[in-house]
Amino acid sequence: MIRARGVRFAHRGRPPVLHGVDLTAAPGRVLGLIGPNGGGKTTLLRTLHGSLRPSAGTVHVDGDDVATLSPRELARRVAVVAQDGEGVLPMPVADVVLMGRTPHRGAFSRTTAAEEATAAAALERVGALHLADRLIGDLSGGERQRVLIARALTQEAPNLLLDEPTNHLDVRYQHEVLGLLRGLGRTVVVVLHDLNLAAAHCDELVLLDAGRVVAAGEPGEVLTPATVGAVYGVRARRVEDEDGFQLVLRPASAGGAGPLPGTLGAPGALGLSGAHGQHR
Repeated sequence: MIRARGVRFAHRGRPPVLHGVDLTAAPGRVLGLIGPNGGGKTTLLRTLHGSLRPSAGTVHVDGDDVATLSPRELARRVAVVAQDGEGVLPMPVADVVLMGRTPHRGAFSRTTAAEEATAAAALERVGALHLADRLIGDLSGGERQRVLIARALTQEAPNLLLDEPTNHLDVRYQHEVLGLLRGLGRTVVVVLHDLNLAAAHCDELVLLDAGRVVAAGEPGEVLTPATVGAVYGVRARRVEDEDGFQLVLRPASAGGAGPLPGTLGAPGALGLSGAHGQHR
């Protein structure tokens, strides 16, 4: 479990990026961080895994303050997939994925057969086992992304944090990777830009704008036409289908942002049904 309370962050001499953010990411649940560019999503994620220390407030992982945990202990508890990380290392993919076992090994211990099996299973889960002998620097962006997710799975930490993991992935792997996260049984916090992906694959959402929480809750509660229109400056409509709901977005009209004509009711009118409920 990851819990943030009153988290504020500001770079020295600059205005705050985060303003008193609260969130709770529960075990076995996927929490999505969404919001416009510059809203504070990545900064918040970095405070959750300890690479940034909040100016105020606290972050607890499995009951302990992140600030009190050693880097090794924190790595045993939290696995991180950053944006476009380590894409040019001259290392075979298999070795990159095995790096996920580092927090669990002694300084000079050798890789075990069990660890190699864990890494191979992780690569297979993300559809990248055939890349094991390739150099990671020779892979496409989407291939690298799947490898880095496999490394995080190999780490076997109970908490998994990902910053835009669907970057560079085609639509099939976007859904497959996010569907995989839902089945891990771990605490997952993921930054996403695509609101329909967030609706389909997250249990809860936190919508950030200018470093503040605008809305939080299940996707059906957060992704209302009125809220989306106001935060993103677009016209929004929710459409139901057999899988739940989809957001249809258009540029704001001359009259300003807001729901498109034909929006399906007032905020929350679709309740908590929709893509969210269909992908449990």
